[in-house]
Amino acid sequence: MSASGELLARLVAFDTTSRETNLALIDFVAGYLEGFGVPYELIHNGEGTKANLFATLGPADVPGIVLSGHTDVVPVDGQAWTRPPFALSESAGKLYGRGTADMKGFLACLLALVPAASRAALRRPLHLALSYDEEVGCLGVRSLLDQLAQRPVKPLLCLIGEPTELKPVLGHKGKVAMRCQVHGAACHSAYAPQGVNAVEYAARLVVELGRLGEALRTAERQDPRFDPPFSTVQTGLIGGGQALNIVPQDCTFDFEIRALPAQDPYQVIHQLQAHAEATLLPAMRAISGQSAIRFTELSSYPGLDTAVESEAADWIAQFCGSRDFGTVAFGTEGGLFAAAGIPTVVCGPGSMAQGHKPDEFVTQAQLDGCDAMLGRVLAFACR
Repeated sequence: MSASGELLARLVAFDTTSRETNLALIDFVAGYLEGFGVPYELIHNGEGTKANLFATLGPADVPGIVLSGHTDVVPVDGQAWTRPPFALSESAGKLYGRGTADMKGFLACLLALVPAASRAALRRPLHLALSYDEEVGCLGVRSLLDQLAQRPVKPLLCLIGEPTELKPVLGHKGKVAMRCQVHGAACHSAYAPQGVNAVEYAARLVVELGRLGEALRTAERQDPRFDPPFSTVQTGLIGGGQALNIVPQDCTFDFEIRALPAQDPYQVIHQLQAHAEATLLPAMRAISGQSAIRFTELSSYPGLDTAVESEAADWIAQFCGSRDFGTVAFGTEGGLFAAAGIPTVVCGPGSMAQGHKPDEFVTQAQLDGCDAMLGRVLAFACR
């Protein structure tokens, strides 16, 4: 097994599901970096239970390259794993374990680069950025970016190592996740017209969301670079009511908008709020003045749309050996880096076709390819 494969085994052994702490993994990485004399800093969350890590190899006073990845993984609960999810196993060139593709494989390759990078005559710095809570809304990286914003030298490029099968990606959709709480009035179901059925009004809002989503599919709103080529709206969770013979007083549902980078997802939210205010609430309040419809944002991150003609595109093409630029439907922290004024691209080992699934894996060949790509990044930083 390669050095990156051996490091991947160490990383997979840490259960960094987003609901858990990532500090054991961060402590391991910190100790590893200390062994090579690499300076780093930790940026903890408010509770002190999680941390970002930001390390710099080479001169810090000139623009360099950020190599970025998240440390958290999605849960394995309810999935039919045939192998231990938090113990790396190998079969026929495939390395199995939670996070192998998304995205501890890339983190392992970053750490495998450290010995050579620590000895190299770097003319530009390489920054290693490890974040927490990406899987639940790109939460942790925001405090890391706040720290970078205070520094006098802005990075030249950020490379996000999400799994793209080492193909250069310049764009992805943005996302807003919302919660809608519908408050009506309960009564005995035999007298249903005297109550305000929160479930039924929530259902009307869900239907309206579907209508708004269909409107985003028109040809003039599509971008053929993406799959699907339009922005999407989806209701994922709903709950309400207490018993069948009680008109339900409360109902809550969660929905998301995944928007093309050129489109504003908040337009959908504003349209839904306007529909609630103009059409639903007057009818609800005619029966009970306490009726309400409340919207709360759960999480959001912007899309990414790096220009094909940019220096960032030229650099990632050089590192990957390909100008076959693509996009991905899933989100990354790349949109936040780009919004902070840092040119950003996405490229990493493995495929999201294996991410979030039981028996997740990355191939050794993909790790080897990522090691080679990062070797070219190192050579660039030495020029």
